[in-house]
Amino acid sequence: MTEYVPPRPWIQHYAPGVPAEVEEPTGSLADLLDETVARHGDRHAALEFFGRETTYATLREQIDRAAEGLRQLGVRAGDPVALILPNCPQHIAAFYAILRLGAIVVEHNPLYTPRELRHQFEDHGAKFAIAWNKVVGTIQDFPEDLEPKIVSVDITRAMPPIMRGMLRLPIRKARESRAALTEKVRGTVTWEQLLEHPGILDDVPKPGLDDVALLQYTSGTTGTPKAATLSHRNLVVNAAQARAWVPDVQRGPDCVVYAVLPMFHAYGLTLCLTFAMSMGGRLVLFPRFDPDLVLKVAKKRPPTFLPAVPPIYQRLRLAAEEQGVSLRGAQVSISGAMPLPTSIVEPWEAATGGTLVEGYGLSECSPVLVCNPVGPGRRIGTIGLPVPSTEVRVVNPDDPSQDMPQGEQGELIVRGPQVMSGYWQKPEETAAVFVPATDGGRPWFRTGDIVRLEGDGHLVVVDRIKELVITGGFNVMPSEVEEVLRRHPSIEDAAVVGLPDGASGEQVVAAVVLAPGAKLDVDAVREFARGQIAAYKVPRRLFVIDELPKSLIGKVLRKQVKEQLVGQ
Repeated sequence: MTEYVPPRPWIQHYAPGVPAEVEEPTGSLADLLDETVARHGDRHAALEFFGRETTYATLREQIDRAAEGLRQLGVRAGDPVALILPNCPQHIAAFYAILRLGAIVVEHNPLYTPRELRHQFEDHGAKFAIAWNKVVGTIQDFPEDLEPKIVSVDITRAMPPIMRGMLRLPIRKARESRAALTEKVRGTVTWEQLLEHPGILDDVPKPGLDDVALLQYTSGTTGTPKAATLSHRNLVVNAAQARAWVPDVQRGPDCVVYAVLPMFHAYGLTLCLTFAMSMGGRLVLFPRFDPDLVLKVAKKRPPTFLPAVPPIYQRLRLAAEEQGVSLRGAQVSISGAMPLPTSIVEPWEAATGGTLVEGYGLSECSPVLVCNPVGPGRRIGTIGLPVPSTEVRVVNPDDPSQDMPQGEQGELIVRGPQVMSGYWQKPEETAAVFVPATDGGRPWFRTGDIVRLEGDGHLVVVDRIKELVITGGFNVMPSEVEEVLRRHPSIEDAAVVGLPDGASGEQVVAAVVLAPGAKLDVDAVREFARGQIAAYKVPRRLFVIDELPKSLIGKVLRKQVKEQLVGQ
């Protein structure tokens, strides 16, 4: 029996100039960058960092030198190489240097605690790491059999000389800034030493389209984080899908992309890094989101393409109003990772004269799957239409072979060339999220999200099967936070949920059952948690309850917990 594949009504609602399909890629990410360098070379900047520019030709030289340096260290095709860096020029060069060798980039959040980083290293087993010097000590504290060869990166070396000079001034503010950005490291190769090598030899093979390019960690639906295995094809296609979605954004120097999203996040990696490089645009890098710093750049050169999350748009607009800075020129803004309120859209578009639309994606899908049209066809309150070359179905969550009637809610399953091949070295978890196709095509990926497909192809997210909390655009896995809370001597049991928090999406909160005779010291518990998980995962509020609601098999019913806490 042939499965029912619904028609694609969304295509007729695409903005003018958006194709139904993107062309099949012919080369890897390394090849794509080569094409961009050939077109632009020294003609304009590829990167901008605190005002310092790097041309495409210079970036190419840095990539080739770094690639040869890594090869001399022992990196070979197929080796995972950890990247633990904020947004900076070295991050871009390191990313492409690893790929040039046919090795695999493994992106990490540099703000993760030692426990979180160690878990990921135990999972992927990388023997090489390129790390911000502020976090090198953390890696060096790993057990000897886990510690990789480390290339340490001082991001201040990429700043303009005058700014680096100011960081050396013997004044308190400069000392504090220097301490925040630099740290002495022992037993490492520095990034500058890596670049002392000549460019890589032409006879070193480039990667193929279906070689693994990236391991992107995702919180998943249950259990510990897993690494989505993404190929060069996945990432090249997703960048092409993003380009196709915004045909009015010009290629070349007029394409100015602000990287306010971290590139260790799938959203920032595709819509900032690979998109900007494939467009031959100028990628303006920000190590962290700072409205004052962004507005300082915007006075000289506003973004034409700004991917972000709702709180960033809100804070940036308010700061611009307060400082009297114009945001005109921000042509296209793509919001993701959390719902986009109407209260943010209208003021932003009034301030910029551009368009702000909501999209949707998953790390397992490179990540872009769905987006509102950049034009009159967009519908605020929906996540939009499937992007070119993407198919979607809405199915019964209990039986994904059964499609739901038009307009009824069900689980969203998807397929397309941007969907991962599976989770790194986890065949059982991989099998659990794919539904085999009966038409000989690609298998369908189960997103775990409950949606409704409108008659015109727009999708509305109704609920999440998975119980992740999305705060500020980041996923928080309740089970991970609960495990940490239970280690505190005053807490016997805990359940973590997300409560509405305005523009930030959700606030991480916890319901806790105290140990016999214990009293709750909220500050002490939160401080305890900060030592083991990233700050954004630490519960903002804790509520003491006598007993957690559980199912007959003992599973905590987080939905009931959430209902109890709403309004408290």
